[in-house]
Amino acid sequence: MPQSPEPLVSVVTPVYNGEATIAECIASVLNQRYTNFEYVIVNNCSTDRTSAILESFASRDPRIRIHSNTEFLTALQNQNFAMRLVSPESRYCKVVHADDWLFPECISQMVELAETDPSIGIVGSFMLHGPFVYCDGLPPPVGGEGNQYPTAVFPGREICRIDLHRTGRPSVLGNPTTILLRSSLILEREEPFYDERHLFMDRDVCFRILQEHNFGFVYQVLSFMRRHEGQLHSFMHRVHTFKASQLYLLVTYGPSCLDRDEYEALLREKLSTYRAFLKRNSLRRIPFRKHKEFWDYHLRYLQLAGYPLTKTRLVWYATSELLDIILNPKQALEMLWRKLRRQRNTAIRKH
Repeated sequence: MPQSPEPLVSVVTPVYNGEATIAECIASVLNQRYTNFEYVIVNNCSTDRTSAILESFASRDPRIRIHSNTEFLTALQNQNFAMRLVSPESRYCKVVHADDWLFPECISQMVELAETDPSIGIVGSFMLHGPFVYCDGLPPPVGGEGNQYPTAVFPGREICRIDLHRTGRPSVLGNPTTILLRSSLILEREEPFYDERHLFMDRDVCFRILQEHNFGFVYQVLSFMRRHEGQLHSFMHRVHTFKASQLYLLVTYGPSCLDRDEYEALLREKLSTYRAFLKRNSLRRIPFRKHKEFWDYHLRYLQLAGYPLTKTRLVWYATSELLDIILNPKQALEMLWRKLRRQRNTAIRKH
């Protein structure tokens, strides 16, 4: 009996001024052991050598299809636009960020798992980030013995539950480069695939899909992620967006992924730590106008989550924090020392 043909995979890469990394990214896709794919690259009005690099690769490989935007889009808009170019003939979609790359067996391993179960909407895998392996947030084996990885397919809502409970551990959902999507989930959606209100729109879309579909996981390192720089990631670091995203995802998806007592307990915990975080920053980030981007971001997400915070309350937080410093000078000095030590360690790691 002849072997069935490989299903078509649409590989998608949005790029803007990616001359330093795009060649390595493209080469990693073209070097896949999987052969039946198209490669759509969306060039967002790049002003460096990106266009020349793309044309050079496209002239040598007919699987590459380049779309050059006529108007500049934000990073979030460009990702959404790229998803609209996924082939209607494809069965799967693989996003690859322009500064990431794939190991040769990535697509073949992911497709092989997805083909075993039509209920799988997303396939994930381990990711190498510098010297560290990420996306390792799956639960340990029961009792800690036996097969460490008893299954490759998980109920989608259980994966969401695990992710909502995580604190500092990287998400098993990773980023778009670490996952494979079933194309029908993109093609059949009338609204934009990603919700552009959120910087964490990739995790939001995973949560949305996993409400109705299962999650597959390949226990291999299949992709490499560089340390992402640029304005978007700089903003995320400055503003500390993680707490806001966790609260929003909990309020939006928690009621369907957690039982009532578990949800209410986790919500109390997240609100308590979030408010403590804002209280600590209320004195550090005065005047409020100078730190407008920080406060606008967090106040907006508290509003979206249904727990609005007034500026009057922020003034009270700052007053309370000042009283704590006056009445507990030893504690204040210890906090200052820890902050200086963190800054020093960060500077050492960067160099």
